[in-house]
Amino acid sequence: MAVSLICCNTQSRVSSVLNRDVKQFGKKFMFDSNEETCWNSDQGDQQWVLLEFPVLVKVSELRLQFQGGFSGKSCKLEGCSKEANLEHIVDFYPEDNNSLQSFPIQDAPLMQKLKIVFESSTDFFGRIIVYSLDVLGERAS
Repeated sequence: MAVSLICCNTQSRVSSVLNRDVKQFGKKFMFDSNEETCWNSDQGDQQWVLLEFPVLVKVSELRLQFQGGFSGKSCKLEGCSKEANLEHIVDFYPEDNNSLQSFPIQDAPLMQKLKIVFESSTDFFGRIIVYSLDVLGERAS
């Protein structure tokens, strides 16, 4: 059964934060279960979120909630084991709305790093706003 793979030992990095204001728009707000807080990227192409899990995982689903008008338009997942180079897993195309969206991931390899790349945005300046991010799957035993 798939469970949330994001835990207190999961490390995260993001491409940018709006005006470098991490107190108001930092990455931690994607994982705090508060619908009033969010990660807000700065402008520019190819924004991303990188997650490093404490153990190998098999990802089966990605869940994202954007702010409409600041959604990813063309996105991709990349992953790898701890020391390997990131490899393409799947492309996905979110809708431009405020609802929680789910993207099933078929046949993902075991990985310890997962990178979500927002290749383009519905925002003219390339900003991305994420209220909620979760990764579901199984931990390798």
